[in-house]
Amino acid sequence: MADALSDVLRSIRLRGGVFLDARFTTPWAVNSVVTTEDCKPLLAGPAQLIAYHFVIEGHMLLSVAGEPSTTVQAGEIVLLPRNDEQVLASGPGITPVDGHSFVERSPHGGLARVNYGGGGEPARMVCGFLGCEDVYNPLLASLPRVLTIDVREATSRAVIEASLKFAAGELIEGRLAASDVLCRLSEFLLVEAIRRFVDGLASPHTGWLRGLKDPSVGRALALIHQDIAVPWTAETLAKEVAMSRSAFVDRFTSLVGLPPIRYLTSWRMETAKIQLRETRKSIAQVGYTVGYEAEEAFSRAFKREVGISPTRWREQLASD
Repeated sequence: MADALSDVLRSIRLRGGVFLDARFTTPWAVNSVVTTEDCKPLLAGPAQLIAYHFVIEGHMLLSVAGEPSTTVQAGEIVLLPRNDEQVLASGPGITPVDGHSFVERSPHGGLARVNYGGGGEPARMVCGFLGCEDVYNPLLASLPRVLTIDVREATSRAVIEASLKFAAGELIEGRLAASDVLCRLSEFLLVEAIRRFVDGLASPHTGWLRGLKDPSVGRALALIHQDIAVPWTAETLAKEVAMSRSAFVDRFTSLVGLPPIRYLTSWRMETAKIQLRETRKSIAQVGYTVGYEAEEAFSRAFKREVGISPTRWREQLASD
């Protein structure tokens, strides 16, 4: 699954980095969320952000509204695939303050720092992100709101530890820990977190994540998402993953929950809706970007999927 995940992550075109060295002493509690300002100059205007915190010393309690609190110990990394607002604290029952108000920006473009707390037991973490320009992606949408990894037990432990040592060296020098090494680290962390989550899924579960467990279906998903305008058929996808058409369609459908071309059409229409909502492209231009050379063909496919024409859908959106 790691190979399929890597293919999918490359198709999403993620870019990552470390932006904050945070040091706390008990008692402490802060509200936290990664902002586009935090990502500069590594990434300008990402549509989606995945936040992560690597606890180097001590521990913290992470809370996201509607989810059970998670204790993160030294040597563990917690990822927030939807960059939800969170409370980071030394323990329960402490009123949080705005964490950004304590951020000390480096005047020379180095790593930002936070020093805050009541003077007791120390905790230290580095905070990073993964960002992409896609407004929606089914992989990211399928993930839970909080994922944790124990680096000491990770499959990619050697690579992660080597990358973290590099980042630690950058921290000591006060430099911004941003490079291809850190991008790869961020990707490894996400792959590891997803792998562990999928391994724990119940066997009846279907969908994107279950499909990624299968090398052939995972590869097909990656091919689809690399360029949804490609005129894929069940036959051409099956050939790419070295399976017969019937065996491929059966396996894809049983794991993902939809036949491959039905899945492709659904994904195209989700992408089209985003472009209709977020851009001023014409109906024909939107259709072309998702694989339809003729506006009429796109309009028919959109109406079959959504229930109304793309023109009417956009008009309704504008009137709301």
